[in-house]
This record gives sequence, C-alpha cells and structure tokens, in this order.
Amino acid sequence: MPRIENFEELERARKEILEKRVSEKVTITICNGTGCQAYGCKKLTDSFLTKINQNGLRDKVDVRKTGCHGFCERGPIVVIQPYGIFYQRVKTEDIDEILKETIENKRVVERLLYENPITKEKIEKEKEVPFYKRQLRIVFGKNGLIDPTNIEDYIAIGGYEALAKVLREMKEEEVIEEIKNAGLRGRGGAGFPTGLKWEIARKSVQSHPLKIGYIVCNCDEGDPGAYMDRSLLEGNPHLVIEGMAIGAYAIGVKEGYIYVRNEYPLAVKNATIAIEQAKEWGLLGKNIMGSGFEFDIKIVRGAGAFVSGEETALIASIEGRRASPRPRPPYPAQQGLWEKPTNINNVETWANVPIIISNSSEWYRSIGTETSKGTKIFSLVGKINNTGLVEVPMGITLREIIFDIGGGIPGGKEFKAVQTGGPSGGCIPKEFLDLPIDFEKLTSVGSMMGSGGMIVMDEDTCMVDVAKYFLNFTQEESCGKCVPCRVGTRQMKEILTKITEGKGTMKDLETLETLAYTVKNASLCGLGQTAPNPVLTTLKYFRHEYEAHILEKRCPALVCKELINYYIDPDKCVGCLLCLKNCPSNAILGGNKMIHVIVQEKCIKCGACLEVCPKKVSAVIKLSGEKREGPKEPIPVQEWRKMRGKESEK
Repeated sequence: MPRIENFEELERARKEILEKRVSEKVTITICNGTGCQAYGCKKLTDSFLTKINQNGLRDKVDVRKTGCHGFCERGPIVVIQPYGIFYQRVKTEDIDEILKETIENKRVVERLLYENPITKEKIEKEKEVPFYKRQLRIVFGKNGLIDPTNIEDYIAIGGYEALAKVLREMKEEEVIEEIKNAGLRGRGGAGFPTGLKWEIARKSVQSHPLKIGYIVCNCDEGDPGAYMDRSLLEGNPHLVIEGMAIGAYAIGVKEGYIYVRNEYPLAVKNATIAIEQAKEWGLLGKNIMGSGFEFDIKIVRGAGAFVSGEETALIASIEGRRASPRPRPPYPAQQGLWEKPTNINNVETWANVPIIISNSSEWYRSIGTETSKGTKIFSLVGKINNTGLVEVPMGITLREIIFDIGGGIPGGKEFKAVQTGGPSGGCIPKEFLDLPIDFEKLTSVGSMMGSGGMIVMDEDTCMVDVAKYFLNFTQEESCGKCVPCRVGTRQMKEILTKITEGKGTMKDLETLETLAYTVKNASLCGLGQTAPNPVLTTLKYFRHEYEAHILEKRCPALVCKELINYYIDPDKCVGCLLCLKNCPSNAILGGNKMIHVIVQEKCIKCGACLEVCPKKVSAVIKLSGEKREGPKEPIPVQEWRKMRGKESEK
C-alpha cells in the first residue's frame, strides 16, 4: 500500500492505478447498496465471481461491487461497463445467459432490459432510462462506478485531487470564499449558507484560547423514507472524507467526527474501511501529502433518536449525554462539542465540497436558481412507479420529478399531494405541481426542503390520517425537554385521533390550529418548531377532508377504520366461501352457494374479505358514511335471485 508523501505522488499513484487496469476488460458493476442487498445482491455477486472463474473469463471480466445506483425498485441492478448496458431485477439464474450473450457474443439480453411502461420500448443504456435521463448526478453519479471499499477506485476517478489542490494552491480564507461564492447551502434541512457557517466557525477557532475546534458529519438521517445520506456514505465514503478534510483545513481544525446511526451498518462498515485506507495512504492523519496539515476522523454511532439530527442534541450524544437540544445562541459554530467551536454539516453537504473545488464556484453557480445553487438528492417514495434516489438541479418542478423521473402514479390513480422535508415537512397539493423546487419556494407553500425526503400520495390517501401519522412520529420522537413540544404535539395527536374516529367537532379544528401555531412558535428546537407543518398544510389545502370526517362522519379516501364498513352485495355474491374462510374474526356468515352476510359488530375492518373476493365478482364493497341493507341471515343464492326477480316484476 503506497503512502502519498507529496502532491506529485498522488498523481503518480493515479496513473499507475489506471495503467494496471486493462482497458479491454469488461466490468460487471453490481449494486450492493442496502436496497439491493434486500433483493439478494450479495448472493448474486458471489455467483457472478464463481461463474466467471468456472468459465475461464477472469482475464476478460472484472466484477465490481458498487454502492446504490438510485433506481432501488429495480434491484438488483447490474450495469455492464464500458458499454453502459443496464440490466434490472437480475437473478442468479440469469448469470449464464449474461456471460454467454453479453460478455462473449456482445449481444444484449433483452428480457433483462428496462421497458418504458408507456411506449413499451426496451431501453439498453443506463443513461437513456427515463429515471436517469432527467437527472443531473454530479454528487451521486459516481456511486455506480466505484467499489466503496477500494480507495484505488476513488483515486482512479480523480479522488483527493480537490484536497491536493486546496493544500497546494489555496489559503484557508480562499477556500471559504470559494464555497461562499458557489452558493452552497446546507443540505440537512434549514439551508444555511455553508461558506458563512465555515467562516463563523473559523473565527471562533482563531479566537479560542487553545485554537481548538471540531467538524462533524451528520449522518443521523431519521426521516421516514429518507436514505440519501446513508446511501452516499455507503457508496462513496471517500468523497465525504475528502470534503471534510477540505472543510477542516479551511476552518483550522485537526479533528472530525462522522455521526451515523447504528441502524446503518453498511454505512458504518464502509466509512470505517475508507478512513483506515485514507490513513494508510497518507490522506488522513499527520502531514497529509507532505503539506504539514493534520486531520483525523472518528466514527460515532448514534442510538437512533430522531432528535439527534438536531445539532445541539447531536453534540450532546457525541459527548456521551442524552440527546436533547439546548437553547441557541451560542450556536455550535461558536460553542459546540466540549464547548469548543464546532462546524456541523450533513453528508450531502460535505460531498458537494470536493466537486466545487475541482470544477470551480462559477461552474457550480451555473446550476440551480438564484437563491439555491447546485443539485439536491431526494428519496422519491410512496405512491410512485419509480421509487429511488434522484439527484436533480435546484429549480426543477415537482411535476418533472414525479411524472418524468418518477413515472407517475401506479394503477392510473390521481395524484393528490406530495410531502417534502420528512415528517416535519408540509403536504403540497396538485395545484403546486409546477412549483420550482428550491429552499424559498417550498417554504412559501408551507413545506420545506429538509434533508430531501419526498413522499408521493394518491387519491386513496386520507390527508387527516397522514397528518396523524407524521404527528404521531414527531410526538414519539420528542425528547420531552420543552413543554410546547412535549405536551402540544400529544394534544394535537389526540384531536386528530378523535377526528379520524368520527368523534371530532368543528371546535376541534380551531383548537388544532391554535395548538399548531403555539408549538411552532414556542418550541425549543427545530423538531418542535416544524412538527406542526403536516397539520397546518393539510388544514390549509385539504380542509374539506377534515370537515367530511367531522360533519358527515365519512372518510373520503376510505382509510380511517372507524368510519368504514364492509358489506357484501347480495346481488353479486355467488357463495364461493372465500371471504368466509379468510375472515380472521369469524364475522362472516354463509355457506356454499349461499349469500354471505357480514356481522358488523364482529367485523374488525381488516379488509381481508375485499382482497380475496374474486375481481370478476366484486361482491364485497367498502363504504364510508353510508349504510347498506341486505339479508340479515345467509340465504341460498338462487332463492335470493328469485326474490329479486319477483320484486322487479312488481
């Protein structure tokens, strides 16, 4: 393992790595991110290696385990390089055909290609798949090209070049000015200007008696459905490490921490390997690349509390105390970890830094909007055809993400809303589909950028239930330190529960709104201050759904169990016994070729009867706010038909 002693040796090492790699070799890149691991990519990778050895192809083919490619729903993903052939949902039984057809005969296995659901066209190249075509993957794009556990892969694509440039050519203040000029804003939530944050931290370090400070990479990421930071740290940890090293140089500190929740074992593993490799190569530690600059990183594993994502709570956790926030000021950049100046940015923010240094702040400023520069990674989940991670330029519209990249709503359903910014974000209705996405625009409609969660909802979503779900999450995750958050969120949840059970009143809506603004204005930290957003936005844009629950005792989306009843349409029932056999509460009466009847008092409203009723029959119906009459006891199908026929004659 070579140790880089100066800047020239880094470039020499890069050339040697590239020369070692036979350009004629085909590389089979296999996504080994957490999502694809759930699909069995580890077994797939091992099987590829075994088959290549068995077929004597080691001199022709390399296999590379990469991080997440983003198109998580289509895993396991295999891309054949340098051709860029994109195979999706690959199984071990497909390996022989891939090796024979694609590797040996240079032919494409068409059945493994992505098919455009609208045109039915088979798409061969990864970059031509609609999911990727509309993205701008300047941060996330390298994930699919490198093995995150092999530092040589990162160096081969220009890794640590930005750090070398900074140490060789730039003063600390010049680095900060470059980041400020780029317009990079924090990708973890509030969007505070990164360069300004660094500048404040640097001044605090310089004025500290011991000239000591710290930097922290926040990979707590506790939002439901969000996994951008985890996937970046899993798939390209050296990019994050390089960004942190540049930030440490600019701020004037020698020590940094990566705070990552323990539920992310692959991120912990890959980051640990990357740190050790960087130390062995002389890219972390003392006298980095012979420059005299010293910097080291330690990993701290969090216990998984959502509030730990808040800066002061995170600091408390690193110090070994209970993760709860404290009042600000002083801000962490002034007085943070162990009362020393501390700069905290999330994974995506640090990952942007080497890209800015390598390409220039002017290049970076050319991407995005007037106030929000660069790109943003979103986790696109929910009622959407193409789930996964998408990186797009700031200023792209919600419609482009949801319909052009996300492929629209499954089953031809209507789009209803999208929530951005995690559990503390707002629900944005369809009238804002053409809203350009940036920090200010999302705030203007009651939502926020947050860390990048984007949950899509369709016509079958109850917005009152959605507000209750997210408020339940934030209430459970509240640290309990301040009364507005601890008590206010619980009271709001209780009111929402009443409404979804059909017990609410119009007075409850007034109380709910008053509580929401009180919690928002009086809470100590960002968790409490933003927790009411789902409630406030659903009250604003979907008030008619609240009123239907209260005034009509009806859930328009047929979601709230207490307001739903299941009935069997006697005119359609054929007495097949499927619903009766699958009812877990024995609430269905009937017999073979007899009209079945649901005993409402015993029904637990699980929906099992609706799921098993044959589609061609569709006898089970789900209703809200409407009662249906029918036979009280089971009756033979033929007898019922005769009775109905006589009624029709009359």
